[in-house]
Amino acid sequence: MKMLHVSLLVLGMSIAGQGFAATPQQEKMKTCNADATTQALKGDERKAFMSNCLKKAEPAKPTTPQERMKACNADPKATALKGDERKAFMSECLKKK
Repeated sequence: MKMLHVSLLVLGMSIAGQGFAATPQQEKMKTCNADATTQALKGDERKAFMSNCLKKAEPAKPTTPQERMKACNADPKATALKGDERKAFMSECLKKK
């Protein structure tokens, strides 16, 4: 019985933890805010910067394996590498995208 309670507690905590993950919009806000701070922007200048930064559309991430392969091959780094270095780069690139 005690084991069941522990299992349910762990399951509940893992589900609750997923609810606190940052959304893409929150991540974008965090990045824009950091950029504005780095540039030491204040007042209306900061508001304008934040507005423009948040409006910028992020490029769509490739979804199919073919699109990911095409995106990785288009990377300038991929064309400069040969042999095992290229294989390693492509492997990492395909995992990220």
